[in-house]
Amino acid sequence: MSLESKPPAGAVRTEAGAVSPVAGVRITGGLLREWQERNRRATIPHTVEQLRAAGNVANLRRLTEDDAPPYRGRYPFLDTDLYKTLEGLAYELGRGEAGEAEREFFDEVVGLLERVQAEDGYLNSFFQDPAADRKPWEDLAWGHEMYNLGHLIQAAVAASRRMGDDRLLAVAVRFADLVVRRFGAGREEAVCGHPEVEMALVELYRETGERDYLTQAALFVERRGRGRLKHSIFPPEYFQDHVPLRELPSVTGHAVRMAYLAAGAADVAVETGDRTLLDALERLWDDMVATKLYITGGLGSRHSDEAIGDRYELPSERSYSETCAAIAVMQWGWRMFLATGSARYLDVFERVLYNAYAVGLSADGKAFFYDNPLQRRPDHQQRSGAETGGEELRRSWFGCPCCPPNIVRWMAQLGDYAAAERDGVLHLAQYAESRVETDAVALAVETAYPWDGDVRVTIERAPERPYALKLRIPAWARGATLDGEPVAARDGWLTVERRWAEGDVLRLRLPMPVRAHVPHPYVDAARGAVAVARGPLVYCVEQQDVPAPVDDLVLSPAAVVSANIGASEELPGAVVLRVPAGVAAPPPVELYPEFGAQPPSTPAADVSAALVPYFLWGNRRPEAMRVWVRSR
Repeated sequence: MSLESKPPAGAVRTEAGAVSPVAGVRITGGLLREWQERNRRATIPHTVEQLRAAGNVANLRRLTEDDAPPYRGRYPFLDTDLYKTLEGLAYELGRGEAGEAEREFFDEVVGLLERVQAEDGYLNSFFQDPAADRKPWEDLAWGHEMYNLGHLIQAAVAASRRMGDDRLLAVAVRFADLVVRRFGAGREEAVCGHPEVEMALVELYRETGERDYLTQAALFVERRGRGRLKHSIFPPEYFQDHVPLRELPSVTGHAVRMAYLAAGAADVAVETGDRTLLDALERLWDDMVATKLYITGGLGSRHSDEAIGDRYELPSERSYSETCAAIAVMQWGWRMFLATGSARYLDVFERVLYNAYAVGLSADGKAFFYDNPLQRRPDHQQRSGAETGGEELRRSWFGCPCCPPNIVRWMAQLGDYAAAERDGVLHLAQYAESRVETDAVALAVETAYPWDGDVRVTIERAPERPYALKLRIPAWARGATLDGEPVAARDGWLTVERRWAEGDVLRLRLPMPVRAHVPHPYVDAARGAVAVARGPLVYCVEQQDVPAPVDDLVLSPAAVVSANIGASEELPGAVVLRVPAGVAAPPPVELYPEFGAQPPSTPAADVSAALVPYFLWGNRRPEAMRVWVRSR
């Protein structure tokens, strides 16, 4: 198989899609750059340290030793945490921004993977142990071997594209070839219990040109829901395996599995031109956004099985909204944008990015939420993740640490989701201070987004002919202007076409008034409440920012929209909203008083409440918090 060099590319590179991502985007400033610098400075070193301490590296090294110690960890898929970290490191090393310690870690782990891979290509530090209580491929529902392969492939593709290093790609190809031989057409008709390999195999096809990988991904998508998986612990719905994907009436089951499966299916639909599959995915996406997605973009309302609930089942304090699910929804949304060119997928992508995803990491970059509630009650004791004890808010690590390295890799590659091209037209998909370069054009973007809606685009290079730029106008941005003139977006895009000259400037203004949101009447958990947003950011109130119990706080939607915009001494750089609020009269003593037994409760006092961006909650004292606040 030929592994000839390819031109630089991002995490996703379509060959047949309607839109092609732009790899030449470098985030140069603003909040996203601060996040990436924090990732490089704090999160990556912390993650490497934890991976060593938890035994992930040792689990590989022990396969090279005669008197090896036991496998460390509860789960057979802990290699994936190494792979996700390698993927993030590939970006940092490719940019020349990682340190020597990170380079040594990358080389050490890649070298171990090369050494311990089995002759037939199999690779899994749990199942390759002769003392393991299960054999390879014996438990596809929970063994996660192909889930492991998926993350290995994505790390390998990143290393090849960003570093020009094909060592890991050779390892991934050998393992992928084994999967094709074992589970290909006419072979064992099985699927993995945890989807992920589907989108990775499509990307491996895009990288190598080997169509067997695309065919295998399509087979996995089509086999799911046809009784090919042996279920245990949870029913088929948990695995999205009760009906074929095309017939699925709504997103269901384990949230991360669902979104990974849909993302892989979108890749397959793009590359094969399967319109009926894409139609099914559009239907599922629209139903999810309309009935099952939290206002923060979080997905998953059930802790018992990390699953998506019924339509409108969106409890605030029991919101699971796993950080990995946020990343999975963004992966799905980005692929739907590539398939259709529609900006509505990017609006959701943006909402998830700045809320459900960003909240998963602490301000110092060294502690994590696994699940992400929209409310914390004053007497709340449960910690994030499945473990008992530990920190009251974010944890430094988990027994199942899938979220921290997932944050690492996604943060490192944010620039890959900023721009795309279609038919020679550049689409600015996300706004960040950055430099965007394609074969046809180069431009600089200056903005303080998401704190401010002013975006300045300067042309640095352009063809000597008319050329079109498409600027995304988010659905919340009513009254947008370009160079001071009102504009009307079409399907979420503003198209500007002209013959450009070096130094030409576009000044886009996206108004960011404070918005008051109320829930759909079927969302019982938030009925009678109001949530606050500005631009792409959802806000919340923490107990330390209001002189009354947050459960007694009452907001008027009319007062919310006239909030004062300010700063916070405790949360540097953040835009804080100061809102006049009421304090409700004392509640009844009875849990269920008889109607009419006491007069209606009315606000007893007025106070000022400071609302902070939801992604920044939980960085101070562990006190009560609400996104949905009682409404007058």
